[in-house]
Amino acid sequence: MPVRLTVLIPCKNEQDNIRACIESARLVADEVLVADSLSTDRTLDVVADVGGCRVIEREFIGYSDFKNWAIPQAKHPWVLVLDADERVTSELATEIRQKLATVSDEIDGYWIRRRNFFLGHEIKHSGCDTSKLFRLLRRDVCRYGDCRVHEEIEVRPGHDAVLSQPLLHYTYWTLDQYFEKQVKYTRLMALDRWDAGKRVTSFGMFVSPFLRFFWLYVLRLGFMDGLVGLQMCMLQAFFVTFVKQSRLWELEYALPQPREQALPAFATASNTAKRAA
Repeated sequence: MPVRLTVLIPCKNEQDNIRACIESARLVADEVLVADSLSTDRTLDVVADVGGCRVIEREFIGYSDFKNWAIPQAKHPWVLVLDADERVTSELATEIRQKLATVSDEIDGYWIRRRNFFLGHEIKHSGCDTSKLFRLLRRDVCRYGDCRVHEEIEVRPGHDAVLSQPLLHYTYWTLDQYFEKQVKYTRLMALDRWDAGKRVTSFGMFVSPFLRFFWLYVLRLGFMDGLVGLQMCMLQAFFVTFVKQSRLWELEYALPQPREQALPAFATASNTAKRAA
C-alpha cells in the first residue's frame, strides 16, 4: 500500500502567495492542509476559491508552537511542511513519491534544499546555494524545537536523509516586505539569544557585520550574483548581524522612556516659562 502524504501550509495574510502554493502542493499531496493563524486579508477566500483543501485555524503564538499544533492534525503519516512562498516542482514531487514508496522505518524525514529568489531574481550564491531545511517528516515522530524564530525539527542522529531536488523559494518581491519581516525576525532572534545567555559585545556590533559581508560576498561568491547579490549580502550583514546585536544591546542597556510627569527638570522649567509668557 503506497504511503500517503499531507502537505501542510501554515500561513497568515498570504493572499498573493497561497493559490500558487496550493497548486504546486497538489503535484504530490494526498491532502492539502491549510493552517491559518487568523488571516485578515483574502487568504481564506482564495483557499475556498481554489477548493479541495482542509482548513484549520488558531491564533498564532509562536512559529514552533503553531506548527507543532498543526502537524498532528494531518490525516496521513508523512507530512511536507510548505511555506506559502514556496513551490513544489514536478521533479521534487516525483522524487518524494519515489522515496516514500521505499522508505525505511529508520528514516524519520528528509532535508530539502531550496532555490531562493530575491526581488524576482534567483540567488545562486551568497550562502543560499547550500542551505537546506528538514521539511518532509513523519507526523508522529518529528516536532519543532522551542524557539521564537528559525525553528528547526529535532532529528534523531542517523535517522535522516537529503533529497536531491529543491523547493522554489520566492522570499521577497519588494524591499518593504524584507524590512517588515526583518524588523520582527531580528527582535525574536535577539530574544532567543538573550534567553540563551548571550550578551552584546563590541566585537559583535562592530566587527561581525563586516566579517559576515566578507564571508557571504567574497568567500561564498555573492559577487557572482551581480547587484542583486550585493544587496542581499549587505542586507544580511546589516539585519541578521548588526541589528540583531543592536537589539541585544537594547535589551541590556536601553533606558525606559520617561512618563510625562517625570520629565527632566529643565523641560518642566521651560514649559512653565512658556506658559507665563
